[in-house]
Amino acid sequence: MSLNARDAATAEALIGIDTLWGGDVMNPSGTGRFIADCWFSDEPLPPAYTHPSATALRAGGGVGAKTPDKASIEAYVAAVDVKGAIARVISESRRLGGLRGDYLEGLGLCCEVMWDLAMEILGKGPEVPYETCVMTITGSLPEPSHPEEKRRRVADLLTSAGHPSSGADSLLAAVDAWRQERLVPGKSIPALGDAFIARYDALAVRNLLPHLPREFARVPRANVRFLAIENAWFSGSMNYLGHARKKDGSPEYEATYELNAALQISVPEFQQLVSHEVVPGHVTTFAYLQDLYVRGLAAFEASVLTMNTRAAVLFEGIANNGILIAHGVTEVDELPDPDLQVGVLLALLQDDAKNHSSYLTWKEKLPQKDVAAALRKDFLVSPERADKLSGVWGRHPLLGRMYLPAYRAGTEIVARLRRSHPPERILPALYGARGLVDAFTLPRAMEEAPVSR
Repeated sequence: MSLNARDAATAEALIGIDTLWGGDVMNPSGTGRFIADCWFSDEPLPPAYTHPSATALRAGGGVGAKTPDKASIEAYVAAVDVKGAIARVISESRRLGGLRGDYLEGLGLCCEVMWDLAMEILGKGPEVPYETCVMTITGSLPEPSHPEEKRRRVADLLTSAGHPSSGADSLLAAVDAWRQERLVPGKSIPALGDAFIARYDALAVRNLLPHLPREFARVPRANVRFLAIENAWFSGSMNYLGHARKKDGSPEYEATYELNAALQISVPEFQQLVSHEVVPGHVTTFAYLQDLYVRGLAAFEASVLTMNTRAAVLFEGIANNGILIAHGVTEVDELPDPDLQVGVLLALLQDDAKNHSSYLTWKEKLPQKDVAAALRKDFLVSPERADKLSGVWGRHPLLGRMYLPAYRAGTEIVARLRRSHPPERILPALYGARGLVDAFTLPRAMEEAPVSR
């Protein structure tokens, strides 16, 4: 089956911008993926992926490489009209209108900014304003994070757990001591992962499934393998594959999760990680969207999901609220275990730190060492996280300027909507049962489209 003109433009734009930045959507590892998170439509990949110049571009790391190979980039841009494909997506989206049109327009506008950032790096375009990057993906102007209330709650909980503090330095020491007492043994990650996946899948059956269309009950929510990876620049990478098929041709909804072997994480934080990355977070979200696509209830763009777009803002928001969704609550202090509350607050502080790193790096222009010190002291992150978030993440021209603010923004959007709408209305909308949505179109989707049951 061949794609129509609109879907072909979408494929070319998303895979083209991904390839331009060095991504490879068919690489099973997060070390090779970037903007395009998956390709499970069974459609042939577009020329943006298959053209001979794309191979050399991916091998060199694209625009995001430490030293971009300008010759391979120029050869690719001359052969593949990525900019034209992005323009066609935006034009088609406005012609289409409605929720789908708005979703496609959001994809196109985010790709347009990513293109402009690439041209800036290559010296072929002006500097892209930081405000434009953040506004395009989150809908809000850049602002610093304010960790004070979460820090206060952490301090109170740690005092009850036998780790009192009296100031910033002693609170950081208390967190480090609390984490050290509960540290996940690196060699036990696969076994611990399996145990917590089973636990959170069971919680999803209890507190999520009753509010979703009954067809979702047969979809595997957590067909994932945990893998340790050495010297990764990320803390972990969920790689949704979605290529495996059963004998009847139906998907197996498979994924892997690669965890940085150097990551220092407590057991409560690890629980939050499982709920974020697997169930009812990313793996569950992507599996439900694949199911909707297979059943003809979601259009082509649901089969090539992305980072660094308005859709990703929503996906991160669902994932960060995943542990609350699993437990059937809307507030951290409603979780059943004080230790788990600490772990969730520390995870939320880390995402506040991502936004703050972006702001300090690109708005305030602070050097990395100052940013790292602020993240460590004010957001209670580990030394490893402070270094990564202020360095390879925060100073990356694309991730630092666009993606780091997305985590906090998505978390707040989803949390606000879950507080103001009953689960039978908000949960189907979050997981695509009211149509494929992003952080901008979600509120409208809840009001406009019926949910299938």
